[in-house]
Amino acid sequence: MTDAMTRMVRPSGAWRPRATSAALAALAGAATLAATACGGDGPVCLGLTADVEVARTLGCADDFRALASRPLDATIPGARSVKTVVDRVDGDALYFQNSVTYETHYQFVSRHLSGDGLPVVPMLGEFNTSEYFSPSRRFLLGALTHYEQPDKWVYEISPYDTADASMIATAYAAIAGASFIGRDLYFHPTSEAIEAVVPGLPASVRVITTDELYAGITYQPLNVAESYGQLRFFTADALSRGDAYLSFRDIAVLDRVPNDISVAMGIITGEFQTPLSHVNVLSKNRGTPNMALRGAFDSAELRALAGKWVRLRVDLFDYELVEVTQAEADAWWEAHRPAELQVPGLDLTATDLRDDVDLIDAGASGAALRDAVKAATRAYGGKAAHFGALTHVAGVPMPRGFAVPVLYYRQFMEANGFDARVTALLAEPGFQNDPGTRDQALATLRADMAAAPLDPAFVQLVTAKLEAEYPGVRMRFRSSTNAEDLDGFTGAGLYTSRSGQVGDLEDPIEDAIREVWASVWNFKAFEERSYRGIDHLAVGMALLVHRAFPDEEANGVALTNNPYDTSGLNPALYINVQLGGESVVLPPAGVTTDQLLVFWSQQGQPVVYLKRSNLTAPGMTVLTTTQLFELADALDRIHTHFRAAYGATAGAWYAMDVEFKFEGLPGETPRLYVKQARPHGQAGS
Repeated sequence: MTDAMTRMVRPSGAWRPRATSAALAALAGAATLAATACGGDGPVCLGLTADVEVARTLGCADDFRALASRPLDATIPGARSVKTVVDRVDGDALYFQNSVTYETHYQFVSRHLSGDGLPVVPMLGEFNTSEYFSPSRRFLLGALTHYEQPDKWVYEISPYDTADASMIATAYAAIAGASFIGRDLYFHPTSEAIEAVVPGLPASVRVITTDELYAGITYQPLNVAESYGQLRFFTADALSRGDAYLSFRDIAVLDRVPNDISVAMGIITGEFQTPLSHVNVLSKNRGTPNMALRGAFDSAELRALAGKWVRLRVDLFDYELVEVTQAEADAWWEAHRPAELQVPGLDLTATDLRDDVDLIDAGASGAALRDAVKAATRAYGGKAAHFGALTHVAGVPMPRGFAVPVLYYRQFMEANGFDARVTALLAEPGFQNDPGTRDQALATLRADMAAAPLDPAFVQLVTAKLEAEYPGVRMRFRSSTNAEDLDGFTGAGLYTSRSGQVGDLEDPIEDAIREVWASVWNFKAFEERSYRGIDHLAVGMALLVHRAFPDEEANGVALTNNPYDTSGLNPALYINVQLGGESVVLPPAGVTTDQLLVFWSQQGQPVVYLKRSNLTAPGMTVLTTTQLFELADALDRIHTHFRAAYGATAGAWYAMDVEFKFEGLPGETPRLYVKQARPHGQAGS
């Protein structure tokens, strides 16, 4: 961009090119114009347009919108921001930068505030260190953000910024005085570290918390997408009882987040979800819209469209639900019908109960690691294959385990005639066309599988290994099909895991094995495979076996990247954790979890709590600082280890989806155990 193309704006709205520091000085004299106008006859718009690169004042909301962009870290939906710069070496001169043209502060200041009589802005690495962490920094960097639904205007700084109370107060006063917002401006602390500075702020700085902002929000976009379908209303209980069924073509409005849900063209829940809920993970896998809207189930506006064909568009700031014709919906479906998903074929040659460290070669990395996982998936399933790969990530604590190959599932199906029975079911029109008939037939099949005999030689093989290597240990038998934990398709929540112990009359290992095998034919798993065009007869169930965790202190799921910033400019670790064994992805009604971001790569490694568990004492968190550090270190190692395998596409956002526990015997310090890691959503695709 040439100097002639780089334009700044006078407070009066007149244009002139940025050439020298003298030009900037000329702008400085009118910094109070908007504040004066707002204090008199009200806001005076400056007429700013999107090609303006910077302004010294904002006269009205239209001026703000001309320069605003979506924040890099959109943890609260419906937000737009204009980045702000206060130059301390130039009399605290304030700049509102065009935040679409300049995504980062550095891009702006290195272009407009470097040289020509001003100090030269250093290279990016030195700039980040000095301007976010040094007490003698030149710039005060922040953003003016408008949160649409609570209709609040706030000043924010980066969660890792170490600005003191004086710096925050200086920038806050400058923005309030040079904009139409004036006394309606709040300061929003974006991390615990910044919250600690709040008591030192003067009374003139009005403060608003994240919880207060969330309280004013009714709309939550979870998966931004568009689809066409028939709008239908369901209670979560009706779906779980089998009193109602979804079809591929439904857009479902639900009273709350369901425990399980089969395929739908779109989902609207009446309560907020977590980014790692099964509902959202499946929506991301399918590419279908998913949103939460408080009061949706009883909304007269939505109820007026019940039973009609509609188009649902979920965007970051709003949604659109409009009626369409069935012909339009049918045409859209034909154009967007999902391509058939080919799962790795079954390898029935493996017969050994393979220890986790032997599932994947220790030296495999990059494309070789990806290929090794795919090869192991054919015999031992996707969950076990990734578990084996995890064992070679230094510094990641895991339970010791082994895998049972898919061969024994296939032998069980054939020996008891279940394979022929499934083939016959797939050919029945009633089974194919009626979800109620299909659900009942699959339930009967699972019950019969749970009661069928196992091969005594196979039972002895598993029993001997457990008695020799895990004596007296209660074990967890986990699903590991060749149709889950794949790159681009996780199959999250489709299958069942079960605990058992050798010699336990209440929970024998035989029952655990049969129940997990039978879960291949869970209704929701069948529906998901049908939607994705997966050949049901090509799916086989291996088992991942490791110690159970009956008394964990905490459990959770995590992403090794920031789901709120897929640009990659503000990476973080996302953690969703809860006390004990309470579910984090499907918490009971009224129960909240700790949801937080850890900016691991930033100096000071700041932590931002998005929501808090209501099972902890006031002011307490589920994890201690030491536990959180240990977990974050493990997540970072996992992210690095799998990056070349699943995140090799230049510029593509990538994350691993991780499951973990903290457990310890009475009197012991709870230890971290990582139980699972798989590519998240569309990573690598």
